[in-house]
Amino acid sequence: MSVSEPITVLLADDHALLRDMLRMTLTAEGMRVVADVGSGEAAEAMCQSMRPDVAVLDIDIPGKCIFEVTRSLQRTSPETRVIFLSAFVHDHYIEDALAVEASGYLTKTEPPEVLVTSIRKAVGGATSFSPEIINRMVIGESGARLSGRHARMELLTEREREVLRYVAQGLQQKQIAARAGISIKTVQHHIMHLMDKLAIHDRVDLARFAIREGLVEP
Repeated sequence: MSVSEPITVLLADDHALLRDMLRMTLTAEGMRVVADVGSGEAAEAMCQSMRPDVAVLDIDIPGKCIFEVTRSLQRTSPETRVIFLSAFVHDHYIEDALAVEASGYLTKTEPPEVLVTSIRKAVGGATSFSPEIINRMVIGESGARLSGRHARMELLTEREREVLRYVAQGLQQKQIAARAGISIKTVQHHIMHLMDKLAIHDRVDLARFAIREGLVEP
């Protein structure tokens, strides 16, 4: 990109007001928003067509999974840098963002000027992460990854995740047993294993953990 040319940006978010606000902010900073869209499919199509310098993508956008969209862009528009936006800070989102080597992951609580700076850094080859993301990462010789304390979901079996989801929904052991088709004693064993693996020792904190990780809606 020539020094005299503006940075081109694609915005993808299902909230039109947020897109409009970001468009005005970026335009005022001398950038050119080549498209703003509200779905994963539209983001993929417009990025392939317009090949922007930076794509700012809402992780929770409707339609095609935004991480699949990003992988597609890496093949069809490898020069496009990707910055993720989200209202949530789930471990699995962070893992997926790191896996696709995103240029950034910002929370929607950040002021617009942080996104402006992050876009400029992305064009220069640098990365940007909100403090909430950085606090859950470690940087080693092999690159960035989730810290051990925040990668605990990987330790759980599918059955343990199922039981954790029921716990977070406020179900009692008898109800969980009926839903899962297992005995109450087995439910008790699963809850004990959950507490050991997650280093969480009461049901309220188990529920909070499940909500934070997106297993259930708050």
